Amino acid sequence: MFGRKKDNHLTYDKENETPAVKSSICTGEKTAGFIDNRTGKYRDVMLIKSDADIAEFKKQCGVDDIKTIY
Repeated sequence: MFGRKKDNHLTYDKENETPAVKSSICTGEKTAGFIDNRTGKYRDVMLIKSDADIAEFKKQCGVDDIKTIY
């Protein structure tokens, strides 16, 4: 009724950012986000709870392969 339609496409700077999944070595928690290619800093976008979440992140970014960092 009052909600907006959710946009299922992430926008990011494709020249300066790389999509990645960051995984904690200790807890196993995973987040999806982007690595700034110039500075190497990681920016969180969403929490990953299952493989389906990773597939959805790839779909939103428009990529087939994704880098995992620890």
